[in-house]
Amino acid sequence: MKPDYKNWMPKGMIWSFAAGTAVALALTLIVGISWLKILLLILTLVLAGMTLWTVLMYRAFSYDGKRQMSRQIIDGVAEYVKLPAGGRCLDVGCGSGALAIAVAKRNPQGTVTGIDRWGAEYASFSKKLCEDNAKAEGVAERTDFAQGDALKLDFPDGTFDAVTSNYVYHNIPSNDRQSILMETLRVLKKSGTFAIHDLFSQQKYGDMQAFVKKLKDLGYEQVELIPTDSGRFMSPWESKWMALGGSAILFGKK
Repeated sequence: MKPDYKNWMPKGMIWSFAAGTAVALALTLIVGISWLKILLLILTLVLAGMTLWTVLMYRAFSYDGKRQMSRQIIDGVAEYVKLPAGGRCLDVGCGSGALAIAVAKRNPQGTVTGIDRWGAEYASFSKKLCEDNAKAEGVAERTDFAQGDALKLDFPDGTFDAVTSNYVYHNIPSNDRQSILMETLRVLKKSGTFAIHDLFSQQKYGDMQAFVKKLKDLGYEQVELIPTDSGRFMSPWESKWMALGGSAILFGKK
């Protein structure tokens, strides 16, 4: 049995842009010469560009393709998670289970819990998919998956020895994503470690250097923001055309 981690670029998005391009092109050909025809032509070119972009993203993220950026990122984030004997890790927004499983494989002495809301926009991801993938990777007995909400985690303070996440929080509509980070860190034990990978841009998160200082002032032993958009997981050029600027790992110890 082979694991199936799907693709971060949904096929439905590709087909939607492709269909939109076809419709816009058809209308452009039907309409006579006018300002409307010019607008439709511009719309056709924009939609065609978006179709090409989503196709290239799909190819780059594919686990079966040549680039396999998803695999590189997942394995790279998992390297930062080290559990003590009998330790527990929480993966917030586990999707297809890829990161939770990678952490479990690297930490046979511990267990990993993955939570996700598995929304309609990523309909191919599900709890069953996570469980099937864990079984295929031989870590089913050391992983569990459940429905959960990153905004209000259903765990007491200090439950886990490590918390991790990959490209999740920037997708959550919020004016204060730093508060989401604090909710994640709430369930981390004293001396526990965290490795949260996301797009930590000013626009999405505000002043992250101030947040790092805030954690240090609260007594966190180690906090650093490790850029991953300039060679660690992707080249600077890839981060630009993929709109992944600001990618970094918030890493540290409570």
